[in-house]
Amino acid sequence: MTSLYVDRRGVELKVDGEALVFTENGERVGTVPLHPLSRVFLRGDVKLTASLLGKLGEHGIGIVVLSGRKGTPSLLLGRPHNDAARRIAQYRLSLDEDFCLRFSRAVVAAKLQGQLDFISERRTADLMHRYPLTTCEKRLGGIIEKIDAQTSIASLRGIEGAAAAAYFETLAEILPESLHFSGRNRQPPRDPVNAVLSLTYTLLHAEAVLALYGTGLDPFIGFYHALNFGRESLACDIMEALRPQADRFVLALFRQGTLSPDDFSKTDGACLLVKAGRSRYYAAYESQAESFRRQLAEATSDVAAAVSNAPGNPGNTPASDQYEEAFA
Repeated sequence: MTSLYVDRRGVELKVDGEALVFTENGERVGTVPLHPLSRVFLRGDVKLTASLLGKLGEHGIGIVVLSGRKGTPSLLLGRPHNDAARRIAQYRLSLDEDFCLRFSRAVVAAKLQGQLDFISERRTADLMHRYPLTTCEKRLGGIIEKIDAQTSIASLRGIEGAAAAAYFETLAEILPESLHFSGRNRQPPRDPVNAVLSLTYTLLHAEAVLALYGTGLDPFIGFYHALNFGRESLACDIMEALRPQADRFVLALFRQGTLSPDDFSKTDGACLLVKAGRSRYYAAYESQAESFRRQLAEATSDVAAAVSNAPGNPGNTPASDQYEEAFA
C-alpha cells in the first residue's frame, strides 16, 4: 500500500471506475489507480467530488488535508472498525493507574533508547563531534537507568524532558551553523530543521491516528498523554518511539543535500518549506513511510491486543506485558 501527495493549485480530483482522475482547467492531466492507495494527502487549493469521497471510503482510504501555512491536518476516514467493545475496554484501562504507569514506562524507555541509538550512531560516524556526542550518550544512558524506578507519570515526564534537553542540545552542536538550529522550537518553527521536524511529526501523528481508528481504538484516549481537548492522546503515545527515527530521517535530508536553507522562506517569524522543497520532501518521506507505517501498525496491534485481553474484560485472558512489547 502507498500514499498519494497532491500539492498543486487548481487541480480537481474525480473518480472514474477504480481510478483517481486529475483534471486541470477542464482537461484530464493524470490518472492513479485506487487499488494500491492507503491514504491521500492534500495540500493547497484542491477540489474533490462527493463521488470520489464515497469511493475512497469504500476502499478504506483515509484522506489527510494539510491546511494553512502550518499544514494543520484534518482527517477524513474510511469505514471505522466495528469492535466497540475494544473501545470500552480502552476507556476502562485509561482509568487504571497501574496499567497507565507500566505503559508509560515502556513508551519513555523506547523513545529514549531510540535517541541513544541515534546519538551512538552519529558518534561513530562523526569524528569531529565525538566529544559532545559521547557526553550525550552517557547522559542518556544514565537517564534510561532511572526509568523503572519512577513511580508516577509526572516523574516520567521529568525524565523525558531531561533526556530531550540533552539530546537536542547535542544536535544543535553537531548541525551546520547555516541551519540556525539552537534546539527544538515550534508554533511556529523558526529554522529549517525545526520546520521539517514539525512537518514530519505532523505526518507521523496523522498516520498514527489512521492506524488507531483502523484497529478499533479511540485515538483521543491515551495512557501516557493525558486527556486534552482536541488532542489524539493515544496517537501521541504510540508515535513517541518513532520520533528518534523521524529525527534521523530529517537530519539525513540536510546531510545528503535533499534539502538546503535555500528551500525555506521566512514569514512572520515562521520558517516555511517552499513548494519545490516540499516536492522533494514528500518523495523522500514516502520512501521512508512504509517503515514508519509498519512499526505503527505493529504497535497499534499490540496495544489493541493488550486492551482486549486486559483483566476484567469478559472471556479474555490476562494481558501479560503485550503493551510493553509494542515499544520494544
